Amino acid sequence: METLLMTGASRGLGRAAAEKILRERPDVRLVVTTRGGELAAELAESTGNPNVTALPCDLASTRSIRAAAAMLSGHRLSGFIGNAGVQLTSRAHATEDGIEPTFAVNVLANHLFVRLLWNRFTAPARIVLVGSDTHFGDLRHNLGMVPAPRWEPVADLTRPRPEAPTAAGGRTAYSTSKLAVVYLAHALARRLPDGVDVYTFNPGYVPGTGLVRDAGPVVRFLSRTLLRALVATPLALSPAGAGALLADAAIGPRPGESGAYVDRWAAAGSSPESYDHDREEELWRALCALEPVEML
Repeated sequence: METLLMTGASRGLGRAAAEKILRERPDVRLVVTTRGGELAAELAESTGNPNVTALPCDLASTRSIRAAAAMLSGHRLSGFIGNAGVQLTSRAHATEDGIEPTFAVNVLANHLFVRLLWNRFTAPARIVLVGSDTHFGDLRHNLGMVPAPRWEPVADLTRPRPEAPTAAGGRTAYSTSKLAVVYLAHALARRLPDGVDVYTFNPGYVPGTGLVRDAGPVVRFLSRTLLRALVATPLALSPAGAGALLADAAIGPRPGESGAYVDRWAAAGSSPESYDHDREEELWRALCALEPVEML
C-alpha cells in the first residue's frame, strides 16, 4: 500500500482535505503529523477508513522532523502535502534551532521533509505545498490585511528580530514565507525525478482555519464574525470548500506541469516577483546548507 504524508491535518482546510482523501482513496495509507491527541482515530471514525496513522512531529524542530522522517524509511510514498503553516504577531521568537518560527514551519519544514524522503517517492507521486495569494502583496490578493512580502538574504529571513516585535513584522514574515514556498516549488521542479511532480496550492482567503490564533482579540473576533461572512462571496472559501480543492490538487487529475501554481481550481500564474531564478537558487542553497541531509 502506498503512503501519503500530510502536515497540518488537525483543523480547518487540512482536516477537510484529509477526510476527503480518506473517503476517496481507501487504497492509500494517510500518515498525518501531529503533536499529540487522537487525530488519527478521529479521522478514521469520521471517514470509516482505518488506513490513517499519526506520526508524532513538531514542525518547528528539525530534530523532530528528522525523527519522523526516519520512521517512514520503509514506506513507498505517493505524495506529500505540506499544509501546516503559522502566522505570528511578530518576528521576535525563535525555535529550538534558533530559527524564526514562521520561516521554520512554512518553508524549512517542507524542504527538510522532501529532502529526507527524496528516495521514498515512487512515481507517479505528487508534492503539494500550500501557499497563499498574500505573496502577491497587493490589495486584490490580501484584502489589505497582510503587508506585501519583503525579500531579504535567506540568512536574514531565518533570523528572529526581537528588536522589532510588531504585528506588521509578523505578517510580513508570513507573506514572505509564502513567496519562499513558490520559490521552493520552482527549485524542486527542476530537481525532482521524472514522475514526481510538485505544486504550490493557493486556497485563497479561508476564514475559520485557526491561522490567526496568535493574533490579538480584535483580529480573532473579526475572523470569527465579519470576515467569515465573506464565504458567501467570491472573495473567500469555507475550510470545507478549500480542503476539498486541496485534496483534488493532491489526488485528483494532474493539475498542470510540475512547478505550477494551482490557484484553488486550476493552474494559474503566481506573482511576477515569484519568477526569480536567482532567488530560487539562493533559497535552495541556503536551505541545504542550513540543514544538510543524507537521503534515507
